[in-house]
Parts: sequence; structure tokens; C-alpha cells
Amino acid sequence: MPGVAAVVVAAGRGERAGGDRPKQFRRIGDDVMLRRALLTLVEAPNVGLVQPVIRPEDRKLFEAAVGTMTILPPAFGGATRQASVRAGLEALAAQKPDIVLVHDAARPFASAALVARAIDAAQKTGAAVPALPVTDTIKSVDRQGFVAATLDRKTLRTIQTPQGFAFAPLIDAHHKAAAQGREDFTDDAALFEWAGMKVSVFDGEPGNIKITSADDFARAEAMQFASLSDVRTGTGIDVHAFGPGDHVVLGGLAIPHDRMLTGHSDADVVLHAATDAILGALAEGDIGAHFPPSDPQWRGASSDRFLKFAVARVAARGGRIAHLDLTVVCEAPKICPHRDAMRAKIAELAGIALERVAVKATTSEKLGFTGRGEGIACYATATVRLPFGAE
Repeated sequence: MPGVAAVVVAAGRGERAGGDRPKQFRRIGDDVMLRRALLTLVEAPNVGLVQPVIRPEDRKLFEAAVGTMTILPPAFGGATRQASVRAGLEALAAQKPDIVLVHDAARPFASAALVARAIDAAQKTGAAVPALPVTDTIKSVDRQGFVAATLDRKTLRTIQTPQGFAFAPLIDAHHKAAAQGREDFTDDAALFEWAGMKVSVFDGEPGNIKITSADDFARAEAMQFASLSDVRTGTGIDVHAFGPGDHVVLGGLAIPHDRMLTGHSDADVVLHAATDAILGALAEGDIGAHFPPSDPQWRGASSDRFLKFAVARVAARGGRIAHLDLTVVCEAPKICPHRDAMRAKIAELAGIALERVAVKATTSEKLGFTGRGEGIACYATATVRLPFGAE
């Protein structure tokens, strides 16, 4: 079939969405928005090349987000969306694709079926955009705030991306617009129409929402969880005794102490309990079944490997970790000074938001082995959401 390439525009600042970074590099659930948008195109069987477009100052954020994904090196965008798309098209020009899809990183939920429809429609008509019928009544309003007209919604559509075009006429239209100083087109279909060419429509998807504001992020999170209706709860308990040493490892952190915890790995009771809780929610045994103490390869191993394994098991079943609740029981060391750092580390390892990790601490009022200062215990509860019917 003809060569198909895709340009993914991710060069905006996304300031309306808030946050400490451009919206395309923020997480939705367990993945970065840009990565989600790119992955749909990378995995599409008929898309041969994927060309991201970013700001130069976002290079490190981009590299962290995409990892080893098979895509072209990023092109650097301009001051407008139109200029950024043009930069992406020019980066692809040497490859001479027949069809190009133009997609916004701010639409991370486009499906494989939508991509396939975009390619098919572009091949048939030369230019096609995904569209949804308008269900609300639409009115035009004058400058004084009065209704000027009520529009016939039967002829109106809301337009999404990816939009598909024959490559050569699209890049020519971009060059023509740039030569005439036109940088005000809000999408490539509008530019294509301005250049005197027709654009067809095909069925879009209601779930292919555009993330613009903080409310959109909340909606996106809700969409993710709504599809995971099988809610599981697992518990984990771990205990390790003290031995000679100068620090303990708790929640992935090395905390100074006059003794250390003994065990076959690094004896991190917090990560061990969390791992068991997640595996329990999946009904996939316990940490000892997957990492037996009798196996010498786990001697002194960092327990983050165990937690990452359990997290990967959730992902392999199409699920998400909704919450981790951990209670550390000991007389010393004091947990409170390290609580926030511990939460942040666990959230990082589990690939979830900080607000989905709780770390609490208590003593046992001098009772039992923890009360006598002989060791530390941790109790964990994990809430996991899976697709209904997942095995």
C-alpha cells in the first residue's frame, strides 16, 4: 500500500491545563500523554513513519517520555500550531510519503480503528478529517452579546485529529500560506480548504477528547478508571529483624539507623509488603513464590525489582493500581521525617500519582518484637482495578 507517515504536534506550552510542565508531558494514569498519542500511531500496522514535533527546550522531557520507542528524531516547532505542522512535514519531505496523518498530542485516546479510518479516507479522497455530529443548539452571537442567528446543527460537525491528507498537496499548501504570511489556521483542513481543495469527513470518536484544561485531565482520569470495573483489594504483611549495620532500607530509601534489617534481599519491609498486596489483589501468589529466598540471585537484591515486577503484572492484565496504603510499625527509626520522600519513591516505582500512595507509621506501645526494638513490620493494602473479566 502507499507509504503512510504521521506528524504528531507536541510543541505547545499547554498553560491552560496548569501543572509544572507542558501538558503533553504530564501523566494520564500510568503513562505520559505524548507517549500515549505516539504509541497509537507507532503500533498502527499501516503507518510507516512517525514524526514528533516539539519545542527545543522540551528535549529532555521528550526523551524521558518516549524511551526506546521507534520514531523519527523530533523536529522543532514554531510559534504557532501551523508552523509546527509545517516543520514536521518538512522533516518528512525527504521520505516522500504518499499519505500523512496530522495528529495532536493533546488527543491521547485516538483508537487504532480511528487511525485506520483516517488512512482509508485520505487514500480515497485526498483529504479527510474525523467528525462528530453536533448535539447542542448552536447560536452565533454579536458583539453586544445578543443572538444573531441560530445555526442548523444538521450541517455542523466538530472536528478531531488525526486528519489525513495526500502529502504533496498538503506541504504545498503550507508553503503557500507561509509565503503569504498566513499563520492563523486552527487546523490543517482549514488551510487545505483555503488553498482551494476539498476535504471529506469520516466518523470520529466521542472518546477521542482533546486535553486542554485541568478539568479535561480530571475527565481523562475518570475515563481511564471507568473502563476498569473489576476492583480488587489485596493485603500484604512483612517482617524483618534487626542486625548489625548503620542504616535501614524502607520504601526504597536508605535511612540512617544504628542497626540494619536482615533478610535475603535488602530487607525492605515496606516494598515487600506492597509487592505482596499487589500480587494478592491479582491472586498471583506472593513475593516468595516469584522470588524464593532459596535462590542466591536475590541475595542483597534491591526490592524495587520486586515491586516493579508486581506493577508490571497489573499492566500485563490491562489494569491499574488505584491506591497503595502502607503502615510501618516500629519504635525506631522515626518514619515521619522520611514519609513524603518515601511516598514519592513508591509512587515513582509504581507509576502512579503521589496522592495514590499513603504511608503511615505507628509504634506497638512497647509490646511484642517491634515494641522490644527487635525488628520492623509493615502492613500494606493495595487497590487494583482490572478490566471486567480479565484473567
